[in-house]
Amino acid sequence: MKSKVECQECGAEISVPEDAVVGEIITCPDCGGEYEIASKGNDNLELKPAERVGEDWGQ
Repeated sequence: MKSKVECQECGAEISVPEDAVVGEIITCPDCGGEYEIASKGNDNLELKPAERVGEDWGQ
């Protein structure tokens, strides 16, 4: 059974697989927003915006 959460950017419904683990990145199918699973309990699933790591050109 999949959990469903609301996208913080566009409000669309995001399905999260039951076997998803903390730290995994999920993507909104509508707007492409990326979220990291911050915590996962029996009836609780908390997402936070995924950190975007840019290119490091040795600076």
